[in-house]
Amino acid sequence: MKKYLYYIVAVVLMATACVNDDVATQGTSQEQNKEVVIPNGANPGEVIIKFKPEMEVILDECMTRSGGEATRSGIPSTDEVLDILGAYSFERVFPVDPRHEVRTREEGLHLWYIVRFDENEDLRVAFERLSKLGEVDKIQCNRELKRAHTGEPIFVSCAEAESRIATRSSNMPDDPDLYRHWSYFNNGATRDFVSERAGIVAGADVGCLEAWEMCTGDEEIIVAVMDEAVMWSHPDLQANIWTNEKEKDGVSGSDDDGNGYKDDKYGYNFVRDTGVLSWTSNGSTGHGTHVAGTIAAVNDNGIGCSGIAGGGDKGNGVKIMSLQLFDGMNASTLALEARAMKYAADNGAVILQCSWGYNSAKANMIMGYTPGPATEEEWAATYPLEKEALDYFIHRAGSPNGVINGGLAIFASGNEYAAQSSFPAAYSKCISVAAIAADYTPASYSNYGSEVLLSAPGGDLEYYGTPGEADEQYEDGVLKEQGAIYSTLVQNGVAGYGYYEGTSMACPHVSGVAALGLAYAKQQGRHFTWKEFRDLMYSTAEDIDSYFTGEKLYYMRHTSAGATPIKMNLADYRGKMGRLVDAGALLNAIKGSGRDMCLPNTYLAPGQSVTLPLAKYGVEGATKVEVENGAIAEAKLNNGNLEISAKSVGQTRITVKAEEEHTIIVTVRKGASDNGWL
Repeated sequence: MKKYLYYIVAVVLMATACVNDDVATQGTSQEQNKEVVIPNGANPGEVIIKFKPEMEVILDECMTRSGGEATRSGIPSTDEVLDILGAYSFERVFPVDPRHEVRTREEGLHLWYIVRFDENEDLRVAFERLSKLGEVDKIQCNRELKRAHTGEPIFVSCAEAESRIATRSSNMPDDPDLYRHWSYFNNGATRDFVSERAGIVAGADVGCLEAWEMCTGDEEIIVAVMDEAVMWSHPDLQANIWTNEKEKDGVSGSDDDGNGYKDDKYGYNFVRDTGVLSWTSNGSTGHGTHVAGTIAAVNDNGIGCSGIAGGGDKGNGVKIMSLQLFDGMNASTLALEARAMKYAADNGAVILQCSWGYNSAKANMIMGYTPGPATEEEWAATYPLEKEALDYFIHRAGSPNGVINGGLAIFASGNEYAAQSSFPAAYSKCISVAAIAADYTPASYSNYGSEVLLSAPGGDLEYYGTPGEADEQYEDGVLKEQGAIYSTLVQNGVAGYGYYEGTSMACPHVSGVAALGLAYAKQQGRHFTWKEFRDLMYSTAEDIDSYFTGEKLYYMRHTSAGATPIKMNLADYRGKMGRLVDAGALLNAIKGSGRDMCLPNTYLAPGQSVTLPLAKYGVEGATKVEVENGAIAEAKLNNGNLEISAKSVGQTRITVKAEEEHTIIVTVRKGASDNGWL
């Protein structure tokens, strides 16, 4: 079995970007005096353009007349070039969602367009022509995301998993396969996967036992898994799957909630532009389902495995939103990846779980890797749409009055054995995650570097596996423990469980701990900005540099007869693996960090109403509500909720009497939206 992480393999460069070794210079834009570079793998007949803000009115008029997709922009100079190129499609990258159009425009995302034209046209020429236009701000290629590996997981059927007898002690869930989760709690005891040259060390885990004494999850915390589809019907996941309640059935072909996506009941398949999530296509690996299980497999339900924030047998864990970027042998494009990030923020997710990225810039080309961006500046210039979509999620997810203002973007650092994290993981606003083995040592394959913020267990079969032997080893007909990560899985459409390894598996450990921490913060009525919470995760994590002494021996391609023995100098990893995420320490620190959540000021149009769940904002035992000016709004308490109804234009103060008084301002004006903007 191979390490698993999805990569965007080929480097996509915009017209104003630097030139990488793996792309050929094909021309120069004389007006901008910048090299135009077209990478291998760029989609023919497609470019992504961001227009300057001055073009907003013209573009809006064109899109309104066309119903969302046109053949021309309405800008004369641009349309002259589109005529020459034989353009046949011109559409916004991000569909209109009336609930969030104001903030979409504030961030400039409404100015991004995909242009499709004659595939026989020279892409270099198209770049040159379009980049010369004064109306164009940025331009880049479009292409499909790619997978780096196609290795098979070690699969365990549901029948085999359910045949084991559950045991329970202390606060541990009764899931029978809990013992396989060495990554959740590692007491250093001898395990089947320990070889003569490799061992385990107590504490090389993410600290679940202590954390579970305080919290096991909360269904209001939503994690968007950007990956293959999550099998939402998996018996150990179904109760913790996010559901868009406003979509009637997910198969009617209608956009019931008006967010621009039809049938998005459990998320969206961005590969095929449908709400139907698919895990049975040829080439599907179950990767997304495995990732989701680490975060939120249902705990204490007597079957299968456990999730870090999986709640209890009622399924009251954090919720998984499935954003499908890979479907069998097919994948979404860079434009669709950006669209998925915005969807996550606009539909309630506060964590992006991303086990994919570009190859590290220090990846070894001799090993078959194509190096990716080397610096944040290069990445931002090369992938401007991706950066803007990430910034939108990081700054616009969550709520100023909820548990977190903004969102956490969590990425795997990469599996290229390289001394630098990949991007987007290495972006300074993201969380880059490296992988460790069960003895605190860096996983043999893991990327590392100063860009890495946190580490988590990812498995290491090149370290624990027996050279020349397959990993699928059974004893008395039962699969032995592996030095890899166990979670939910789907294979050939059949639900089950199994092992994977990689920074892909370390990443959801950090996402799960983050989700568990936010769940506890919500229950404690604490509020954080995205940066405060990210910094708290780092400060409460364990310093592991002291374990990096001496050498570590692993066998690359360990299952083959000619497995290559390689020694790692562990001192090279000091200061470059971040800190080991610690759920118990994080939850213990939350009470004394952040600030109290408070009731939000509310903006309504005449005739509108809103219901605020008081417990969500830390208001307990409310007994009375007072409205300063009843001609403007009315308010009442109902089963722990504050119900507000707007009557006429104006502004009034509402006070909720509880153990403490809580006062908010209600503004009523025509055309108001829930964020206060007209």
